[in-house]
Amino acid sequence: MKRTIVLGAAVLLVTSCARAQAGSSPSPAAPRAAASLPHDRHEGLTVSADPYLEAARAKEKFGKANPLPVGILPVEVFLLNETAQPIRIPLNDIQLVIHFPDGQHQNLDRLAAAEVAGVVANPGGSPTPHAPRFPVGLGGGADRKADKLAEILVPLALDADIVPPKAAIHGFLFFNLGRDISLGRDASLYLPEATTLPSNRPLMFFEVFFGAPAQP
Repeated sequence: MKRTIVLGAAVLLVTSCARAQAGSSPSPAAPRAAASLPHDRHEGLTVSADPYLEAARAKEKFGKANPLPVGILPVEVFLLNETAQPIRIPLNDIQLVIHFPDGQHQNLDRLAAAEVAGVVANPGGSPTPHAPRFPVGLGGGADRKADKLAEILVPLALDADIVPPKAAIHGFLFFNLGRDISLGRDASLYLPEATTLPSNRPLMFFEVFFGAPAQP
């Protein structure tokens, strides 16, 4: 009887390890989806970006939480780490760079998904993004509509700042273009900082130009 219990525990341990290893592997869908997108690749990290500039496409993806009509551009970002070390990317440092015809440019910080939900829920309100007063899903907030929209947007947002070794992650970042979505066509996604862990070795910056053809 004891031998049976020990054998069963061993099988469970092997199964658990196998599942953990599978969970840390790259998601095959993400690299395939990002292969044809504009990207920047060096030092074992590939950053790809897919801006949702078309109204119908954004509506299909986000439904009633669609941020495009209020001038907020959703950009799906794919991060593929082909190295043997984790790579940390501070999400708050990522910016959208608007390039104007006269050579000037403007850097925009990202909006949190909950902030985007507040703007979508109150398009005629204050230009300052509004965040729900209560955590998503708890209810009882002053803006129930924003809470409901946040329940759609938050799971789609890129919220992990560490890309595991030999793995890929992806999700949406949101940028307020002041209702002029056309500015996003020639914009670029700028990642000023990335470091390998645990050595904290810095990588060169990444910049993905939306209007540029994808390179192999």
